[in-house]
Amino acid sequence: MLSFLWDKKKIQKVSPDSLFNTETMLPISEVKDGVIILKDWGLRSILRVEGLNLDLKNYDEQQIILEQYKRFLNGLSFPIQILVRNTYLDLTDYLWYIRGNVGEIENPALKEQGQNYLSFLEGIDAQQGLIFVKEFYMIVPFYEMEQDNKQVNRSWWDKFLGVLNAKDDVEMVVERYRKFLKGQKQLQTRVNVLVEGLAGLRIQSEPLTTSEIVALLFRMYNPMLDSSQAKFVE
Repeated sequence: MLSFLWDKKKIQKVSPDSLFNTETMLPISEVKDGVIILKDWGLRSILRVEGLNLDLKNYDEQQIILEQYKRFLNGLSFPIQILVRNTYLDLTDYLWYIRGNVGEIENPALKEQGQNYLSFLEGIDAQQGLIFVKEFYMIVPFYEMEQDNKQVNRSWWDKFLGVLNAKDDVEMVVERYRKFLKGQKQLQTRVNVLVEGLAGLRIQSEPLTTSEIVALLFRMYNPMLDSSQAKFVE
């Protein structure tokens, strides 16, 4: 009989659900101070960018804007990602505003018109997807020691193996926090460059806060759930 037989009671089987859940597969470790911290210690900031309708411009204005935009992109010394989302118009906040104001109207005729308008909006809001809007975001990356090219050029297999490690020990947490403090200022500099550059094109932009980033991620990875729930995710 072999002397190295295993004791079946001591063998711990790993559940597939614990290996391949949402937390494990996502490359995100945490969101702190408006910055996404990845599991490979990379940092990301997200800018919300207002859209610009070129169809409202004449041909000469369109060509000028496009040329300025090309110069803006070519002048960047770091990579960016551009995210465009198609989503339906969320009227939740506007409906709360209308309800509050309609209740204060004293004139019966105006109050009835206000209630009819409110019912009309509630009908539109109930039919999600009736009015679609586009959301524009710029994702700004940063890696410690300016290793952007090295991280970008990593093979998909290396990135996949890095994402699978969802458990952090104390040393990893401390090391990540140190890198976060060092890289946060550099990342903020890049964000400022983008905000100023877009402002020169008359395009408004602003960084997302921590709660806004979490809400965006919630909506992206939970598309079937009510989007209003994302506002309460902290």
